[in-house]
Amino acid sequence: MRKDHLYLLTFITISIIFLTVASFSVKHFIMESSDQLIAIQLESSKREADGISQLISTQLSGGIPLDSAKINIQSAIEKTQEMTSFLSVMDWSGKQICHPDITRVGEMVNSNQNLLDALNEKDKTNELYEILVSQKKEGNSIEQSEIIYLSPVKGTDLIVGANFNLDKITAQTRLLQNRFYRILFLMGGFIVISSFFAVRILGSLYEKQLESKNSALENELFSLSKLNKDLIEHQQKVIEENNNAIIEEKTKSEKKRILTYIRNELVPISTNQIAYIQSENSITYIFNVNGKKSTTNLSLDELYNTTDQSIFFRANRQYIISITAIEKIVKYGNSQLKILITDKPDVQIIISKNKAAEFRQWLSI
Repeated sequence: MRKDHLYLLTFITISIIFLTVASFSVKHFIMESSDQLIAIQLESSKREADGISQLISTQLSGGIPLDSAKINIQSAIEKTQEMTSFLSVMDWSGKQICHPDITRVGEMVNSNQNLLDALNEKDKTNELYEILVSQKKEGNSIEQSEIIYLSPVKGTDLIVGANFNLDKITAQTRLLQNRFYRILFLMGGFIVISSFFAVRILGSLYEKQLESKNSALENELFSLSKLNKDLIEHQQKVIEENNNAIIEEKTKSEKKRILTYIRNELVPISTNQIAYIQSENSITYIFNVNGKKSTTNLSLDELYNTTDQSIFFRANRQYIISITAIEKIVKYGNSQLKILITDKPDVQIIISKNKAAEFRQWLSI
């Protein structure tokens, strides 16, 4: 898959996840916020209605005539019907005594008793928004306002009513919704775009790191491939020299045979028949290409100094290996090499990092 297609799919996936989460949460958040707003306005209207009711009762008990009190209240609430909530005064028969719209004075109250009961029920405090919206959709009110609380005036037949202007309430909640949606989509757009670029940056860093690792791995594979190729060439060269019997003695001290012991017998072994030599617990063992094992009194240093060093290599303190016995060379640990011996899967000779360069040079002789 191309990178641009991958980034496009990432952007689409993040957008779908955000929209899915937002679709489940946005309605709940809006309703909760609207309910809180309406609850605050409801409590404020109740306190205001109780205050006006107490004020009228105080004025009447202080000797102020009822008609004067009505005039004062009418003057105080006049033209407040355009606000979110307003007050009105009625008698027990439901006739309007004072109303912000003076033309409504004398008319009978037209309000929904079920709405009044619902808004004042404690277990309905989390459903205020739905109650008002359903009432607005029904359109039962002539003036699109509803009484939401009643406060009787002591000693009289007057009742102070707190009214909600449904048009203003719905407009206010709609404004709240629009602001919420605007903030949500601005925040969502920022999150989606930021996540998209973050994925691109992290993806680019990962690709560079992966390319670097691949490059290092290719170099190691190339190095091992060249090493094994040199091994095969060197083995073929030695085999050809042995078959043609043209191996020349490099120095007079080089041995063509080594005297070994098998139990109590002295057995001379030709150096071209040796697979590898191992030193263990101060005993030097010689392993033939045919699998036979014998011992010698000579140390590894003495054997290495008296053998053909184009054929034998001192791998470490314990092993000398013959070029003809090496089956494969593999990478081991941190820049180390592991030598596998032909027909000896349990024998694994490790060449250290310091010896690896000398081993590569030896294979190229």
